[in-house]
This record gives sequence, C-alpha cells and structure tokens, in this order.
Amino acid sequence: MSDVVEDISDPRLWKKDGWIARVLKNEDDDGWAVEMTRFGDSEPALVTPWTMGRDKKNPKPLDHSAFHTLVKTTTEVLMRHEQTARARLHRTLSYSADDGRQIRIDLDIVPDDDDPHAILAAYDAPTNELIRSGRTHPGFKLTATTAARFVRTGEA
Repeated sequence: MSDVVEDISDPRLWKKDGWIARVLKNEDDDGWAVEMTRFGDSEPALVTPWTMGRDKKNPKPLDHSAFHTLVKTTTEVLMRHEQTARARLHRTLSYSADDGRQIRIDLDIVPDDDDPHAILAAYDAPTNELIRSGRTHPGFKLTATTAARFVRTGEA
C-alpha cells in the first residue's frame, strides 16, 4: 500500500499539502461546516462554520484560496495549542543568589498517567552550567523562596 496521497480539488473535498478539507452539513443547524484534518490524524484539527452559497442552500465551493487560508488558520491554531501545552508543562524562574550569582530554575512537568512528576533543575545563568537537578511532585510551586531552598539544600 502506498503512503502517497493523491491531490484532490473538489468543491467539497480538498486533499493537498498534508491536509484534508471536507465541507460537511452542520448537524446543529441549517448551515455548513468545514473540517481540517492532517494526513494520518484520526480527528480533525479544526472544525469551523462554512459559508453558504448564493442559493442559500448549498455550501460555497472550496477553492485554492480558501483551502490555503484554512491550512494557515489550522496551523496557527495547532501552534497555539502546542505553545499553551508547553507553557503549562514548563516554568522558568531566575533570581540572584545570596552570593550574587544569577540562577535559573526550570520546572518541567511530566504528565505521566502512572507516575506524574516534575523535574527541577538549577543552572548558573551566565554559563548555563547545571548546579543541581531533582525530581519533585507535579504540583510543586516554583517561587524564589522554593528555588533558593532547592539550590541550597537539594530539597524540592
């Protein structure tokens, strides 16, 4: 079986550039929707309302411009979701130690169903040299006080 997907440019279905755009009847009302799915994904990455045609019954046909706008929009939505997930799972705090050194603390949460935990790592900010690293619970509150205690004692 070939992994190559043939390009399709129909009024209600486009397959091109790793994406599938499909115009569907919106089950919630009399309108239409378009779903954008990446090749190989089982679920659409984006489902959004679609414009009615001139007859106010059928959908406006997909065209080159609309398809590329949908690809761009869907890519941006996915990128925002990835950035949000990264922000939720990674935190960084910088502070000045008592001796004047600039310290950066990274907290990386590992969302494992069986063993959720977080990795706490302290770095010398100018040289990026690891000072200390350790494991802690995923709900660890990263503050200047907890970061300084971790650097001094190794306790998270």
